Amino acid sequence: MRYYKYLYLSEGIRKKRRKIIRKLNENKLQMNIHVITLAQNEKNQLEIYNSMLFLQPDFPNEDFFVVGIAKDYEDAIEMVEEISQEVYNKTKGADIRSYILKREQEE
Repeated sequence: MRYYKYLYLSEGIRKKRRKIIRKLNENKLQMNIHVITLAQNEKNQLEIYNSMLFLQPDFPNEDFFVVGIAKDYEDAIEMVEEISQEVYNKTKGADIRSYILKREQEE
């Protein structure tokens, strides 16, 4: 997994960021944590996964680009809305993928 340098985080987990990322990388159980990634299919924008999916032995998690981490599904939905609104406010468009990849390349 790779992580967006401007990673979006739910309000309740900001202080636990490093611990949550470490547990994601080590495939440790985190019941309610949801991960927002760029969609695997380039025609789509974002996908939301419960972190427990990454514990499955055959689940390919090395190709994911994580843009946000939320404490539950509802927060993940709100975060996607916030990301969409931010992209629209900055670009007057809805191409979330391009916006995030462009910001990732900035110094």
